[in-house]
Amino acid sequence: MKELRKFNRDNNLGLLKNTKVFDVIIIGGGATGLGCALDASSRGFSVALFEKHDFCKGTSSRSTKLIHGGIRYLEKLQFSLVYESLKERDLLIKNASHIVKQIGFIIPVYKYWSMFYYWIGLKLYDLISGNYIFSKSKIIDSKTALDYIPNLNKNKLKGGVIYFDGQFNDSRLGIDLALTSLEFNSVMLNYMSVDNFLKENNKISGVKVFDSIGDKYYNIKAKSVINCTGVFSQSIINLDSIQQESLIKPSQGIHLIIDKKFLNGDFGFLVPNTSDGRVLFAIPWLNHVILGTTDREVENPVFDPVAKEEEVEYILKNAKQFFNIKPKRSDIKTVFVGLRPLVSNSKKLKSKDLSRKHKIVISESGLISVIGGKWTTYRKIAEDTIDFLISKFNLKTIESPTKKIKIINGLKHIDFSEKSLIIHFVKNEMAINIDDIMSRRTRCLFLDVEESIKIAPIVVEIMANELLKDKIWENKQLKSFYKLTNLYKI
Repeated sequence: MKELRKFNRDNNLGLLKNTKVFDVIIIGGGATGLGCALDASSRGFSVALFEKHDFCKGTSSRSTKLIHGGIRYLEKLQFSLVYESLKERDLLIKNASHIVKQIGFIIPVYKYWSMFYYWIGLKLYDLISGNYIFSKSKIIDSKTALDYIPNLNKNKLKGGVIYFDGQFNDSRLGIDLALTSLEFNSVMLNYMSVDNFLKENNKISGVKVFDSIGDKYYNIKAKSVINCTGVFSQSIINLDSIQQESLIKPSQGIHLIIDKKFLNGDFGFLVPNTSDGRVLFAIPWLNHVILGTTDREVENPVFDPVAKEEEVEYILKNAKQFFNIKPKRSDIKTVFVGLRPLVSNSKKLKSKDLSRKHKIVISESGLISVIGGKWTTYRKIAEDTIDFLISKFNLKTIESPTKKIKIINGLKHIDFSEKSLIIHFVKNEMAINIDDIMSRRTRCLFLDVEESIKIAPIVVEIMANELLKDKIWENKQLKSFYKLTNLYKI
């Protein structure tokens, strides 16, 4: 077996210092940035990616954990977006089968006319799916629905409609994408903040980047720069030139984690229209259940967003209508919040009505910014972006090979004992702080906040031994982590 290139800071910093000019610099280490890094490097371009915090620290670790075929776009008649999502879902399950799996959903029906309405919609979905279909949707009676989900509210239940979609572990896919990009000689660094642009003749020629771990600035030259910072894209655009009107309209979605007993099986359920027209779902994930979500506009996005009380109550109130044993506040093990980087195209539209389509723009100085996007179509977004870059900078035209690139499974040959895993994350996955391990290399904090608090001292001690850190460092790490956990409590 070929040994993977080491994914550590020293190795990548060495490559950074030894490269005079990169073909492409990518700002942002979430789904879009990691996708662009793999696409560009697999075409033969030299790539450096800088992430201000940790890889997938923001939205890309806080998703609904679905690689979905775009069923929610059917109602808005966005057929091209549905087809694109289905096609990309198919590619992901082929190229990352270790992490993207099929999951079944039931749409519970309590009125017979709803059964017909949803069945017609899902048959149209099956038709659009073509060769990309997982399994055909079908109508089931109430007994079968309760066999799949025993805790479904049986009062006046008429039956349901079954359909299938994709599920994944978002931050783990992010790390695996980074590992795959390394095999194409990308330079990947977290905790590197782009603070300014280098310019020659009013054109961007590189970036000034601050290494917060090494406490040092670097001037890195590049032929092109891509802004892939999601909901924070506007702040990078403003580094280049101040724009009055934002291209981004962030939307907040919260998720509650409860015990797996509330579904007690492999199927989730989805309610396409709640009382206020939103989508409600309950999804089995890593031996727990995700309840969500909300859609609230946010003026000033932050890296660690917090759930509002009314958002928590909204999900609980609506979820209780569909469970026999009803979840209570005391059943919530953790709450996590994600910010959607929606493309702003009208101040009159609410965030739930904005298109989920991405947009690529370029400034007068040559800064390319990717606006919008999501995990399901990250590969296509990256392909579109690098195609756009090639056309604008007159680079050699090379077709994207990412449709056929298998994503590396970074945990394939790992001893899953607690200590071995933590050492692996530090040595081979660039985990710098305890949050990197508790939130994104593992999903402990996203599954059970109190359990995470209990095991944190053990994790920090193992990290300290591996990183040769003292007790002062351990105490600082724990203090910072305990403060962070407050954002995941209700």
